[in-house]
Amino acid sequence: MNEKEAVEYYHSLQQFGINPGLERISALCEKLGNPQNELKFVHIAGTNGKGSTCTEIASVLTQAGYRTGLYTSPYVVDFRERIKLDGEMIAPEQLAQVTEIVRDKVNELNSQGIYPTEFEVITAAAFLYYRQSGCDIVVLETGLGGRFDATNIINSPLCVVLVSISLDHTKVLGESVSEIAYEKCGIIKDSCSVVTSASQQTQALSVIKETACNKNASLYITDEARMFSVLSADISGSLVEYKGQKIKIPFCGEHQLQNAALAIMASEILSENGFAISIQQIKDGIEKASIAARTEVLSKAPLVLLDGSHNEGSTAALAGVLEKYCKNRRLLAVMGMMADKDCSVALKNLLPFFTKVIAVTPSNPRAMKASDFSALVEQHGVPCDAVDNPCEGVKYAFSQLTDFDGLVICGSLYLSSDVREITLKIIGEKMKP
Repeated sequence: MNEKEAVEYYHSLQQFGINPGLERISALCEKLGNPQNELKFVHIAGTNGKGSTCTEIASVLTQAGYRTGLYTSPYVVDFRERIKLDGEMIAPEQLAQVTEIVRDKVNELNSQGIYPTEFEVITAAAFLYYRQSGCDIVVLETGLGGRFDATNIINSPLCVVLVSISLDHTKVLGESVSEIAYEKCGIIKDSCSVVTSASQQTQALSVIKETACNKNASLYITDEARMFSVLSADISGSLVEYKGQKIKIPFCGEHQLQNAALAIMASEILSENGFAISIQQIKDGIEKASIAARTEVLSKAPLVLLDGSHNEGSTAALAGVLEKYCKNRRLLAVMGMMADKDCSVALKNLLPFFTKVIAVTPSNPRAMKASDFSALVEQHGVPCDAVDNPCEGVKYAFSQLTDFDGLVICGSLYLSSDVREITLKIIGEKMKP
């Protein structure tokens, strides 16, 4: 098996879709010798900000000299982004090796009528890889929810981090913020440490407090306004002062201050529980963190932003960035969304900032057709062209960009995955002398 065959194998499991429950992942991990039981974890759940927060925590731990695993989803450009070690993607040959082992165990389960889902199989493969690699700690991002998420097979983590919780995946997780928070809080284990933000919606924070109390967990509530003195901020990030250190947070927006505060607090908790982490290592880790498609500035001249926002909370966060740094600019947008997302809320949040939109169809079976999305945009009185192919849509946008002050590509991480490379290529060509 090679890397391509490994990725194709995982994608072949998509037919089993989302199927809540821990029975299948438990059976699979047992066949693999329960590698997760030999690992230590920081476990992260929430609606928006998981990727950024996970990346910052992992970066801090790596700077502190620990062999650090980072498990996230989805990927933007390369499947191997999902399974990282010390900031580097799993090597192609290692991906193939663990996949072969896991595939054989999955086949054994299939013969017994047990069919693990794609996410469950990838999660099990990651656990196996991290055990083989001798990880000191793994920063583990949930896939969907928390209570029945495959990652929740782990024993009590060293620290649980609950990022911003809002409405998303309502058909699976519940119709209210309280119901969704209940599912996310399912990763809180007895007597563990829990970190969340004072900026959580009231309904979510109430559920978090109640769950932590019931689990006898130590709850830490961060308030970035008190933790940080913001020295400066622009579209490339914020410079803050924390405990006498000036730290450049390399992600844009006030919501990223919240995420950084969570990451720093989690690092502080780890430092009190056997991990030697200095304030200098926290600074270095935060400053060296990087992740694609989170209000990512691909170019400043011309301004090109790439963002995977796709739900109420993340599109509101992007709107906050545009309000602060792009107000009164003529912005062109390339947008595409999944049909099962609340497109109306996303459009309500973002369309006030766009002079024109180019609607595209992201490469995913759940994607809304460009023509249908274009019709929704025009109902809000914003001109919109439909270009089915995402890469062609980006090329078309650049052909018109001289009439605008900037380009924003948003609506889905799947769209970001489709167009990030072609966008960078076009920018590189335009900047050639």
